This record gives sequence, structure tokens and C-alpha cells, in this order.
Amino acid sequence: MQQIADWLGKLGLGQYAQHFADNDIDFSILADLTDQDLKELGVSSLGHRRQLLRAIAQLDGAPAAPPVMPAPISAAAAPPPISASVEAAAERRHLTVMFCDLVGSTGIAAQLDAEEWRDLVGAYLDTASAAVVEMGGHVAKKLGDGLMSLFGYPVAQENDSERAVRAALAIQRALAELNRKNAGSGKPALHARIGLEPGPVVVDAAGEIFGDAPNVAARVQALAEPGAVLVTARVQRQVAGLFVAEERGTHTLKGVPEPVALFRLVRASGGGRRSAQRNLTPLIGRDDETAMLMRRWERARQSDGQLVLIVGEPGLGKSRLIEEFHARLSETPHTGLNGAARSFCKTRRCIRSPNGAVSASVAPTYPPRSASPSWRVRSLKSRSTRPRMVLCAHAVLAPALEGFSPTPEFPEIEEAQGLLAALAS
Repeated sequence: MQQIADWLGKLGLGQYAQHFADNDIDFSILADLTDQDLKELGVSSLGHRRQLLRAIAQLDGAPAAPPVMPAPISAAAAPPPISASVEAAAERRHLTVMFCDLVGSTGIAAQLDAEEWRDLVGAYLDTASAAVVEMGGHVAKKLGDGLMSLFGYPVAQENDSERAVRAALAIQRALAELNRKNAGSGKPALHARIGLEPGPVVVDAAGEIFGDAPNVAARVQALAEPGAVLVTARVQRQVAGLFVAEERGTHTLKGVPEPVALFRLVRASGGGRRSAQRNLTPLIGRDDETAMLMRRWERARQSDGQLVLIVGEPGLGKSRLIEEFHARLSETPHTGLNGAARSFCKTRRCIRSPNGAVSASVAPTYPPRSASPSWRVRSLKSRSTRPRMVLCAHAVLAPALEGFSPTPEFPEIEEAQGLLAALAS
């Protein structure tokens, strides 16, 4: 509730902060407050109520509407049922919500001129927003000196929690750089607290979010130390092994029925796949797919080159199937080469083979495009335990690239075509 208290303090209405806290009023429901609601909260002054309503309207960038006193509604004047088109405007999504807020902003604002404070906060919000967008997130609201961001809306990715954590760490790094630049001018240093929580929500056409995740993320943010990124156990389970994490114990959050385990994420670990960090349940319902992979493996052991392509929606279990396949090969001597495109990069420059036998990269550095075709073939063969395993890629990739030309958006097409030319020569 510190965000609400800071916001009220900037309006000169800090005396009502405790009333808002006692009634669990946070930014997610401010827009729903009416004149009558403010009366019930203890804001007896008509002038203060109008001031609050105007400030609430400005949070969303909409003009303030005059307060309307509730009137009895007769049965004949009852509103019509909600139409199907209105219901369809709302979407149920599983998102990762990030709350970011400055620490001690009220005190800092008191030290600066209003324009200086606006410029300082504006630079921070612009930097934070850029970090969110860079990782594929969506800035849902800017709440004074804080912001709420969504990962998984409007476009869902298979690693939204990872993207959210990387964005949060990027914000802290950018804020440290901003403080370094401002140190010479005597401007006060800014420190942010960030909290993350995933969960199911409903997003309506106006961008309003309904669900527990935003409220939990806001409460987690309030418990974070200045300069820290704090996440719940749900986030930690999804990114385990990808980041250096410190346990912060179990906490009781207001409005949450059960205690919540919290973790501070310090930095990226530099690790790759996180299978070793997860407690996996037995794989169920993939016997046919696993058997097919094992049959292909046996053919590969007989020098009959194989290439398997696994395609499916995010979260279907592609990576888990590959992990299960690798586990079954643990006692079989083999050489595994794994490559993966970073899913949060704008272009993908490698092709990953799901079996452990070969993975051919089409990045410019492997092999260099300037090299002769004969050198490329020798280079590729030297990196493969079975040359036929690499050469069989030509039959699979050539039809897929037929009719395509390299473009600035997809430069990897040219790289793949160069690789095929080398394989064919």
C-alpha cells in the first residue's frame, strides 16, 4: 500500500492513506471508486473527493467525469443483459505481472523542483518501459512513479516468466547507469523495488486486468529491498537454474489465504536448459513419440543418417520429450551437440536437431560464409561424428527454403542457402 500512500502524499491528501489501506484499496481498483465510495472511506470533504476523482481519471489519461449520486433502479429500468460482443472483448490469459516502484519518492520529490522531478521520473519510466518492450512485455499502466507490466499479453510466449525476470534485472541495471550519469549533476539517486507473480487473469478491451496476480505482484514488490527483484515460488519454479536465486523465506501477504515463499533473483546464472534444476514428474502419454525417437536412434547407430523435427504449440512438451529421450541415452556412448536460438531475440540463426547425434548451425561464424564450398563441407564433416548425419540435412532443408529470398528481417535464409550450397557441392 506504500504506492497509494505516496500518491496521496503528492496530492496533499496523505491524511487519508490509512483509510485506503484499511479497506485494501490499491491502484488496480482506484478507477472503480465513486463519490459515494470515497464518502464511505472517510473522505468527508466534497473538495477532497472531487480532487481525488480528478486525479484518478488522470491516471488513465481520461477526462474526469462528474460524480453521480446512486439512485434506486426499478425493475423496468434494469440494464439489459451483456451482449455476446461485449463478453468476447475480454480475454482470459495466463500472464506474468511485474510491478516496479521507486523507493522513497515522496522524500525525493520534496527535495526537487517540480520540473526537475518530472524529468527525473520521466527518464526512469522511459528506461524501464524500453526494457519491458525489449523482452516482449507490455506496459499496462504507469502509476505515478511506478509501472505495471504484463508478459503474455497481447502475445503469449513459451517463456514469459523468464522474459519478465530478464526485463526486471535490466531495469535495475539501467537505473544504476542512470544514477551514475546523474551523480555529477547532484541529482538524487533512484532505487526501485520490483515484484513478479504469474497467474490467470482476465483482460478487457480497455486494458483493465482482473485477477489475483496483479495484487500479489504489488504486495511482493512492497516487500522487496531497494534495488532488488523479488518473485514468488511460482516464478522461481519456471525459471529455476536460469538465474542466481536467494531464498527470502515465507511471508503472509494481505489478502492471500496461504503464506507465500519468496526469492530474490540476483542475476542470470549463464546456464542453459534447466532440466537438472527441476523436479519432473513421470512423462505420461508420449510413449509413441518416445518409441519413434528410439527407433530413429537405432537407425543412426547403424550409420543410417536421421533428422527428426518436432513441432508444436508453446508448452506442449517438446523440450520435455527431448529431455526424456536424452535420459534414455545416458548409458549409451554417444556425442551430443546441442544448439538453441534465443527465443527472445528478434531473429533466429540456428537449427536445433532434437536427437543427440548432430546439430548444424547456420550462423555466419559456422562455417564462415566467405569460405570456399569445399572447405565448408570439410569443416562440417569434421564437426560431426557421422558425416551422413550432416549431409542428410540437405534433403530436409532444401524443400523448406525453396522459393524464399533473403530479406533484412530474415537474414538467416541466406545463411541456410549458403550451407545447402556447400552441402550440395
